[in-house]
Amino acid sequence: MTIPSPPVSIWYLGPIPLRAYALCIILGALIAIWLGEKRFQARGGAVGAVSDAAVWALPFGIVGGRAYHVITHYQDYFGPGKDFWDVFKVWEGGLAIFGAIAFGALGVWIASRVHKFDLVTLADAIAPGILIAQGIGRLGNWFNQELFGVPTDVPWALAIDFAHRPAGYESFETFHPTFLYELLWNLTAAAVLMYLDKTFSLTHMRAFASYLMLYATGRMVTESLRIDPANDIFGVRVNMWMAILVFIGGAVLFWWGARRAKAAEAKR
Repeated sequence: MTIPSPPVSIWYLGPIPLRAYALCIILGALIAIWLGEKRFQARGGAVGAVSDAAVWALPFGIVGGRAYHVITHYQDYFGPGKDFWDVFKVWEGGLAIFGAIAFGALGVWIASRVHKFDLVTLADAIAPGILIAQGIGRLGNWFNQELFGVPTDVPWALAIDFAHRPAGYESFETFHPTFLYELLWNLTAAAVLMYLDKTFSLTHMRAFASYLMLYATGRMVTESLRIDPANDIFGVRVNMWMAILVFIGGAVLFWWGARRAKAAEAKR
């Protein structure tokens, strides 16, 4: 028994294409906004602040995610025989999480200046929802038959059509479903994060820092399995380096937040 790959990733509503990749991103974003609103309001935040932030974060995140993907896969878009306009074909896949996080955070910061909400509190409120959104977004990779792992014959192996198998792997039919691993990891991490936040009150960016560390940990595992073509540094995939840096950044941010929380507690 294996996990089948969806036979189609695009449906048409008349002349309008409905792409599974985009629908998964939209669904994840809507859930993240809904959960973020509830958590932010529970912290005393204004109604609608998370939605206002999302209006800025989503387009910034898409631009950042695409830019990161194009830069780290430049050989796919530039050079002899390449079509420059492929750079803008986001609907075909190719949104890198790390770029989306960085630019999305920039968008949220701008929104906090425009709409006058507390950035630190909002960041902690939306952290679990981001994990859920990223996990659901990975279903888009399943529909596109991309970003899977090494060949395997485990019972939950993912069947990949011949046309989507990377060079050198044409003879293999089933692979590790890294989309599923990341989906399950992110949903579990979100639940753990909400439990820890409820139990220990992770304020002062500590919930957001925990999100960074949790996501980076899972990403290092899935990245070690993936076989899609990728550039590397010293023989290690670029995204693996980024996952390590994000984890370190999250740890530093958590330390900073813990100091701020301790100082705030001492003033009471």
